[in-house]
Amino acid sequence: MSGAVDGGPDRGPWDAIVCGAGVAGLATARALDLAGLRVLLLEKQRVPVPIAKGEVLQPSSVRILREWGVMPLLLRRGAVPLGQLMIRDADGRRLMLFDYRTMPGEDRRLFSLDYPEILAALRESLGEQVECWSGALVEGLVRDGGGRVSGVRVVRQGREWELTAPLVVAADGRSSKLRRDAGIGTTSAEYGHRLLSFDIDGVPAAAPEVTTYLTGEGLRLAYPLPGARMRLYAQVRPDALRGTGPERQARLEDWCRELLAGTPALRPLEERLRASFGSRQLLNLWRFTADVLAVPGLALVGEAAHCVHPMAAQGMNTAIADAEALAACLTGRGFAARASTATATVDRALEAYAAQRVDWVRHMDRMSHDATRMITQLSRPGQALGRRVLRRMDGNPRLRYQATYNMAGLGIRPFTALDRLHQLGLPDPRARRVPDWA
Repeated sequence: MSGAVDGGPDRGPWDAIVCGAGVAGLATARALDLAGLRVLLLEKQRVPVPIAKGEVLQPSSVRILREWGVMPLLLRRGAVPLGQLMIRDADGRRLMLFDYRTMPGEDRRLFSLDYPEILAALRESLGEQVECWSGALVEGLVRDGGGRVSGVRVVRQGREWELTAPLVVAADGRSSKLRRDAGIGTTSAEYGHRLLSFDIDGVPAAAPEVTTYLTGEGLRLAYPLPGARMRLYAQVRPDALRGTGPERQARLEDWCRELLAGTPALRPLEERLRASFGSRQLLNLWRFTADVLAVPGLALVGEAAHCVHPMAAQGMNTAIADAEALAACLTGRGFAARASTATATVDRALEAYAAQRVDWVRHMDRMSHDATRMITQLSRPGQALGRRVLRRMDGNPRLRYQATYNMAGLGIRPFTALDRLHQLGLPDPRARRVPDWA
């Protein structure tokens, strides 16, 4: 780790305390560091846990990470450039292409990289004004006499600390303790399926794309990772792999045979897929948005604030955008480190942050859910409708560009009611008028 200090409580005070060192927390620490703030970053894990999560960076995140100086660190770790996201049928035939190479701006590619490597690159980018405490369990919020959030209670190395700062950032994930302690509710729903992930080794060079297969059994999502590897996510029923020991292994073998039978495009991977069974992870899937994104003294970022289905690859990217927006609001309101008016300035900035991010977060939630519903539904009428919509959009350059622009995180361009009719087959006289959204 370069620059960031791993220290103790004698190094305070801090301008901001960031709780959680996943992508959301590390990105926030980097953004606040670049804004000139002194940051304490708290993480309960002593060593990062390797998980299949957030491995695709959209162009909007690539732009931010490039400006923060993080992209060279990601490339040094082998980040794989990808030019497109392709939705295919089970045999591999094209249904719809999201072509990122047609997008405006300098950053026209996706990148894939293992989640622990993304975390490592962000940690390496942190400057000396960021102090990191690992093995620090955040127990709850500290409030001042007026009820404003003024810090956190932390247990570390068997001792309890009460740490204060003008700003506390909750980046502590979907089950955020700080969000609950602040009394912030969520409107949440669990999806009726799970994703089974595999890290498959020795995969021959493939097309530089994220590939989504639309099958009779739902979603299959695949993309390359460094070292001739592939990440494969497959939709499964919640009870698909119940059992223990030999029973579970037998269920897994049966499931694998059904997967390959139902997705002929994946059959060349059979031997490597079976060899990867030991890498599997079973993921529960949620959708929610916090009722508010900030209260006086406290900002929510990443999955503490919002959670989407991973199919559209928006969760990590929205978290990185949260971090950029929060830092911009603080600097825009003239937050001066350790100034006597710091709390009032922070609270004005938090109001601006919440107002700025709410429409974006809701847009990403709707877009991700609509895309997920189209790909993961299992009813025959629903799948037939989904294929029809995808083919219609693929044949309409205007709608295809608009969908790619939204997916890339470059702006909010929702489809109108008329656009929805064009997706279903209504002739579109503007189909060839590709927007110019530079």
